[in-house]
Amino acid sequence: MPDTILIDGDTVNFDAAFPPGSVVVKPGKLSAKGEATVNGKKMCVEGDEKNVSVAGCMYTTPIFSIPGTGTLKINSLAPNQKAMKTATGGKKVLLKGAKFIAVFEVQSPAKFQPPGTSPPQQDPMKKYIGTGSFVSTNQKTKGT
Repeated sequence: MPDTILIDGDTVNFDAAFPPGSVVVKPGKLSAKGEATVNGKKMCVEGDEKNVSVAGCMYTTPIFSIPGTGTLKINSLAPNQKAMKTATGGKKVLLKGAKFIAVFEVQSPAKFQPPGTSPPQQDPMKKYIGTGSFVSTNQKTKGT
């Protein structure tokens, strides 16, 4: 089924839920490397999703309520986000599709302050898994 081809500058929206954590998300942008263009902008091709990185996002968990920070990235695309047939420069183009798998990589752990004078405890998790989606400015060109 044809779907919207992603192009340079399209928005990457991350969902806030990274169970059990919750992230104060910021959008990312796709930087396209494809040879073909749509409305003067390069098409996104397989591999372009690996360059999306949104640093400095705060997060907490139900236990670790003192915010920490980390970086949002795309972990893997859904099968319907990579074209089966449409390609440019020998690489499959990226499609809007459904939801991709996102990863939140912890840089500064969230903390929990136990009762009394004990020092804060740090979240031991180094990453959390969530989801996200694409928003495209391309309203015309579709791929399969």
